[in-house]
Amino acid sequence: MIKDSIPEKIFGRVNVLLLILLSLVMVFPLYYVFSISLTDPREYLKGGIILYPRGLTWDNYEYLFSTPLFIRSIGISAFLAIVGTTLGLIVTSSLAYTLSRKRLLGRKIILLLILITILFHPGIIPNYLLIRELGLMNSLWSLILPALSSGWNVFLMKSFFDSIPASLEEAAVIDGCNDMHVWWRIILPLSLPALATFGLFFAVAYWNVFFNAVLYINDFKKWPLQLVLRQMLIDSNTSAGGGNILEEGQMVNPQSIKMAAVIIATIPIMMVYPFLQKHFAKGVMVGSVKE
Repeated sequence: MIKDSIPEKIFGRVNVLLLILLSLVMVFPLYYVFSISLTDPREYLKGGIILYPRGLTWDNYEYLFSTPLFIRSIGISAFLAIVGTTLGLIVTSSLAYTLSRKRLLGRKIILLLILITILFHPGIIPNYLLIRELGLMNSLWSLILPALSSGWNVFLMKSFFDSIPASLEEAAVIDGCNDMHVWWRIILPLSLPALATFGLFFAVAYWNVFFNAVLYINDFKKWPLQLVLRQMLIDSNTSAGGGNILEEGQMVNPQSIKMAAVIIATIPIMMVYPFLQKHFAKGVMVGSVKE
């Protein structure tokens, strides 16, 4: 067994120390927001840095979950994340797998057209005109359909499918499988790392959808969570942001309510990641190494 030299040991320990410090720097803002969300409004108004919840209270969370607009926005964001991620994975994986098969007629032309969409983006106004002409204005589908896939995702997943030996497909065909069976029973089970990675990317993007919602959604009843948070930051006296007094007479600080809303908006994605972590570690290398 080869022992590390003294410089290597010092280098390793310094790296560990730097990573710990970097982790603390990244975690502290979230912890600070969480502390404020649980702090009693009277204690918060005293000022100062809140390193731990003062006068622990759950009133801010109770108030948010008693607000119809906020509850509705969580449901809308969940719908966008679930439906958008599912459809996005189906569209991206099926298109990428099809383009990875060299027997496809016009394959190079299709790849060139997809490449053009990466190099030349139409811009905001053409996208807006397209959504309007399709009759998708003020519809949740205007937030799902335009983001179902992208040229970049297709190329990355295609590279992953290219790394799968063609002999597996040939063996499945000999056993009587058609193209759909090969894709569903052979290719997709082998593609779990890639699917988990892109699924996480899709879920985060749909859960955090904001700009497209500003452009296409006018009805506040259809606002996703991020748009409601934006409105709370603009005006703390809206129905989403709340006033200064609860029905029971307990004082509520708008800033604390905003912090509680931020925590609620962050938790779902943080809960999903641990279940995908084992696949995500492999999937981040999609297309980077080709055997």
